[in-house]
Amino acid sequence: MNLKNIVHILGIFIVLIGAAMLPALAISLALHEPAWTAFGISALITMGTGLLLYVFIPRTGERITLTHREGFVIVTLAWVLASAFGGLPFLLSGVVPTFCDAFFETISGFTTTGASVMSDLDRTAKGILFWRALTQWLGGMGIIILSIAILPILGVGGMQLFKAEIPSPVKDRITPRIAETAKTLWLVYVIISVVEFVLLFLGGMSAFDAICHTFATMATGGFGTYDASIAQFDSLYIEIVIIVFMFLAGTNFALHSRLFKGEPGYFFRDPEFRVYVSIVLIATAAVTFDLKSHFSSLGDAVRHAAFQVVSIITTTGFITVNFDLWPIPSKVILLFLMFIGGCAGSTGGAIKCLRFLLVAKQTFIELYRLIHPHAVLSVKIAKTAVPPEIMSSIRSFFFLYIALAMAATLTLTFLGVDMLTSISGVAATIGNVGPGMGIVNAHSNYSTLPQAAKWVLSLCMLLGRLEIYTVLVLLVPDFWKK
Repeated sequence: MNLKNIVHILGIFIVLIGAAMLPALAISLALHEPAWTAFGISALITMGTGLLLYVFIPRTGERITLTHREGFVIVTLAWVLASAFGGLPFLLSGVVPTFCDAFFETISGFTTTGASVMSDLDRTAKGILFWRALTQWLGGMGIIILSIAILPILGVGGMQLFKAEIPSPVKDRITPRIAETAKTLWLVYVIISVVEFVLLFLGGMSAFDAICHTFATMATGGFGTYDASIAQFDSLYIEIVIIVFMFLAGTNFALHSRLFKGEPGYFFRDPEFRVYVSIVLIATAAVTFDLKSHFSSLGDAVRHAAFQVVSIITTTGFITVNFDLWPIPSKVILLFLMFIGGCAGSTGGAIKCLRFLLVAKQTFIELYRLIHPHAVLSVKIAKTAVPPEIMSSIRSFFFLYIALAMAATLTLTFLGVDMLTSISGVAATIGNVGPGMGIVNAHSNYSTLPQAAKWVLSLCMLLGRLEIYTVLVLLVPDFWKK
């Protein structure tokens, strides 16, 4: 493992994070907000540190070719460093009191979780709110993916980064070359974002609110500009637009790419997408039925049920009402959806519909073999057999996901957090959802939790965003052996 090359590349990432602060700095300067000094100092520190690493740590060779081990190290450290440096504006502006809170807020942004320790957003500086939203938009498709399109220009190969950033069970690379894949994904991402911005702006949002909510929607992040989230606007039109784009963001972006190429049939030929649609419709119907006496009309029940179901399954975390006050069956359904998540290859988090589909198919095969012991069957997705090693990886992923969620929940209870808050808080952070129940409900935040609990949940966010293996493999002793 070449540590010089790793440090050299991380220097590039840190410079990019510092450069990303400049739009927020410009907004603060234009609006004469005191926070501009925090952004100026943060950008200088961040870009200065990155340049020092890039310039003064000599790399080996003319072109860097990364091994898969180096890719895992770079991806994990890039997310941690992005959160550490990205938290400087929050800390230096005084919006949050401690580095722990600043790190929590920023890793929540870059991992598109939306769990917050900030309150009184209605009076928070717009530069700060823009930076929160931008961290989510960048994290949505992946800081690493963006850099893959840039690094080849600097003489850095990116395939190992892509493998570490998107460890989905079944990949659709879209184009043969990894840099072209990254550019295609970002192009689709930007086009859909522009369309949503226009629709929200036409619906009565200010340009600032429209761009911030577009960033948070497309990233399935959920950071808003008001304490009341989407309820602030009290607009059925805005809610419908956001429902549609949350749903699209929770869909595999490879399918969106096919659509832009004039192949819309891929959507409903995709087994995972059909499962995704089915879960959304069934969950919405079930929650609506449970809420029919909770709201004054059936229309209101459908409206809020559909919004919260899509918001939670896509792991966005926007709210129109405090679902912590809903009947228990509806809350349990939403808790289940926190574990399911959207499609593989989307900006959403959690386990993903594809994994649930493949495990369900494997379970059916095992039951069938009890009746027909000599049958030779294999799990198939879209008429293609899934290799046994992928199925083994998926089963291990399920085990690790549940085991880590249980361990984190138990840790929080030892730190004095109540059971409902611990369970839902862990589900909401490892699934990159955001709001939970109990103390961390939709009308509250994570600020009152002990600092140790915030560090645990920050780790949960990182594990969830990088889908566990990328982080945990660094803890295996053999990983570091030559």
